Amino acid sequence: MSGLLDSPLAVVSAGVPLFADAAQAQAVPVTRVDWRPPEPGTEQDLARVMGDPRREEANRTAVGRLLSAGAELVDVRPAAEALGLERGSFLHAGPPIDRERASGPLRGALIGAMLLEDLAEDPAQAEQELAAGGIGLDPCHHHRTVGPMAGVVSPSMWLFELRDPQHGGTAWCSLNEGLGKVLRYGAYGPEVVERLRWMNDVLGPLLRTAVRSHGPVDITSIAAQMLQMGDEGHNRNRAGTLMFLREVLPGLIDSGAPAADVAEVARFVAGNDHFFLNLAMPACKLATDAARDVTGSTLVVAMARNGTDFGIQVSGTGDEWFTAPANTPDGLFLGSYGPLDANPDIGDSAITETAGIGGFAMAAAPAIVRFVGGSVSDAIEATQLMYDITLAESTTYQIPVLEFRGTPTGIDVTRVVRTGLLPHINTGMAGRVAGTGQVGAGIVNPPAEIFPAALRALAAAVPV
Repeated sequence: MSGLLDSPLAVVSAGVPLFADAAQAQAVPVTRVDWRPPEPGTEQDLARVMGDPRREEANRTAVGRLLSAGAELVDVRPAAEALGLERGSFLHAGPPIDRERASGPLRGALIGAMLLEDLAEDPAQAEQELAAGGIGLDPCHHHRTVGPMAGVVSPSMWLFELRDPQHGGTAWCSLNEGLGKVLRYGAYGPEVVERLRWMNDVLGPLLRTAVRSHGPVDITSIAAQMLQMGDEGHNRNRAGTLMFLREVLPGLIDSGAPAADVAEVARFVAGNDHFFLNLAMPACKLATDAARDVTGSTLVVAMARNGTDFGIQVSGTGDEWFTAPANTPDGLFLGSYGPLDANPDIGDSAITETAGIGGFAMAAAPAIVRFVGGSVSDAIEATQLMYDITLAESTTYQIPVLEFRGTPTGIDVTRVVRTGLLPHINTGMAGRVAGTGQVGAGIVNPPAEIFPAALRALAAAVPV
């Protein structure tokens, strides 16, 4: 102890801030650690799972698959052709839900999809048909598909088709409509349906021609580059969108389509900063799907929301969903909208955070705070905290401001429960009332109770 006070004092504080505040008031530098005790009642489950002799090797396997996955855009096709989706059947974002519990944005998107598919003449008839229960409704994730926000996919909608050249998986996602009053935010007015019809008649077929002419487009490479250029892959995709357009533009020009159609497609993609999101999502889906079904693994392979429930899936528990009521994002609102107008969290786009980008890469995109709220230091801190609940650092996605450190990747159920830290997700906000559209954007966390629920299932599966 004799030399302890001969050097500058360094203080690390965890838990209640009273001590740290008192030390700082006396000009003592303090490093604060955001630590909380494990959720009450989880101790036995934690001990059982942490003691599982399969866990470390299982997580190495699952993480290795996640990090080694690639994503190439190989085609653009209608959902009826790509997924075998039949007339009257629809997919939605998030864990399973029935029509009676569907949120306003999901109901609104289903109304719009009914109009698009000519299953109703007007919104009133669409609501009647939906209430009668004559439609099929299934999660996108159950069909290797991801859908942003409401995530509704109907048979005539065109989908991006991505393939993982490393593990052979395939994933799909719809084409991005833009922001504001769009179907995925629950809007279904005439302008929404008209835009969707143009996407089916012009945008989808032209993109198919361009992609087939180009050959596989390396989406993983574009996503890695866009993080170097100020995007984070969820709510900021400006550089990614323009890099994708650069790849397919020659094929669009050489397609033989009317010049007016080519110009309109180029304008639509270039003017929609979120267009690449619908390519980043299936790329992340491929990576997390590659890590599925590893016995004993505690790696989260899906986070998804349907506007009512938030659900996760874990590699070591198969296709089981662990759900709880979704939280409402906290952030910035458009126009006169406010917190009372926002629906609880919705969409499959949290697959980006699940794979290590989006909210986990906010430090790469400090300008994102102008869209979702907060400060630049908040964005950097959000990324740094996520290293405490993940199993690895990405070998593909790197953050310049953190000396090109890999993004925190591979959410670990045990680390979330042990630290009390919850994944950060940056997201759009849909209006609570069907037909409203987008009302803002912000930050949200999953409900805390889903992680202890997943832990219980993992504990129950540990051999005696």
